[in-house]
Amino acid sequence: MPVCENCKSKWSWKQTIKKTTTLNPAMACPNCGEKQYQTQSSKIKVSLLTAIVLLPLLFRSFFDIPKVVLLSSIPFLAVIALLLFPLLVKLSSEEEYII
Repeated sequence: MPVCENCKSKWSWKQTIKKTTTLNPAMACPNCGEKQYQTQSSKIKVSLLTAIVLLPLLFRSFFDIPKVVLLSSIPFLAVIALLLFPLLVKLSSEEEYII
């Protein structure tokens, strides 16, 4: 779970999901109110996690996988990704840019 760099408070799963699903990159800490930003390494890990949800579609193009298996595996992987998502989020007090 993410930890605020300012007050060292640990965010809950619900707070993490709520704060990270907005379009604004700045997230206010629920405890101290300071702005926190997701680190670049955390953004990369999360994007790889979301790509795993679409992996069955890639497998479908190479292997003969029944549509029922394909359609049932995508929601299952989406739930797994949603559960793991907050564990991969790391916070920083400063916004990092891709160089």
